[in-house]
Amino acid sequence: MVTILLYVVSIAVVAVVLFLLASVVFGRGEEMEPLPPETTATALPAQGVTGRDVRALRFRLRPRGYDCGEVDWALDRLADEIDSLRTRLAERDRTAPPPEPADP
Repeated sequence: MVTILLYVVSIAVVAVVLFLLASVVFGRGEEMEPLPPETTATALPAQGVTGRDVRALRFRLRPRGYDCGEVDWALDRLADEIDSLRTRLAERDRTAPPPEPADP
């Protein structure tokens, strides 16, 4: 019985040492370094949001996923930008001169 207990404890110690060694060598697997606490990388320009701006968005992680407030804010900003662009396009189409008829 003592032999089996000794094997189990030995295996547990070896597993913990290997896990800690792998954690130190390989890190946490993140591509970016973590943000300082209570800060956010969620930022969009006031106007003229580009695809690069959207691709650069980063949200804070919470225990059950992304911070909902930040995601909602970003989606609202993107929706406002799309509405603004569509309004400008509609106004431009209304003010554009009608196309000239083609000569037969």
